[in-house]
Amino acid sequence: ASAAIKHYVELGNALNATALDAIGTRYVCLLNATEMKAIEPSSLKLVSLNPSACSQQTKDLLYEKAKEAFSAQHVFPAYYELILPYLEGAPGKDLKALSQANVNMNVSTFVSLRRDALMSLTPPEVQGLLGMNLRDLAKWQYRSPVREWIQVQKQSQLDQLHIGLTGGTQEGYINLITPKFTEQSSAPRGAMAMALHLLPALLLTFLMMSILS
Repeated sequence: ASAAIKHYVELGNALNATALDAIGTRYVCLLNATEMKAIEPSSLKLVSLNPSACSQQTKDLLYEKAKEAFSAQHVFPAYYELILPYLEGAPGKDLKALSQANVNMNVSTFVSLRRDALMSLTPPEVQGLLGMNLRDLAKWQYRSPVREWIQVQKQSQLDQLHIGLTGGTQEGYINLITPKFTEQSSAPRGAMAMALHLLPALLLTFLMMSILS
């Protein structure tokens, strides 16, 4: 399948709706970066793809194609339903924009978002994304990636969500890590001090012996 797709693109053919329909979700993950660029954004309006099993690079590229394809329909919730299958490739700035649109994202979708994009969201932005599904986030608070997200948020902001999330940072709290040094025993220090104390006398004795000899 990969060889057939490569040959098709090398012949100068665009990956239009007919080609994407033939490729389908089963083989969409086989597309490389060059082949992804051959996709006509408008063709995504006519096919149904699910890139959730693909590499992050493929998800990112498909998201950009889908965003271009559906940009003319930037009316919610219609736009959200169209872009939803491709959201695992959405950057943080686009998720922040969605948080203002009352999309009521499912937690299952939220936890599958790009890790760096998810971690960039603030508690109010997460509340805006999840909407009526916000309480379901509490079921994930001890599981990744929600646990890691909680740990970098201010606890005071988490408290404002009123869903019982704990583990955020306390304001005004600074965690100082003091380096530990190995304490030398008193015996070696004592021996060194004694040697330094006797050094002048030893040198004088050595010189006297050299002169007399």
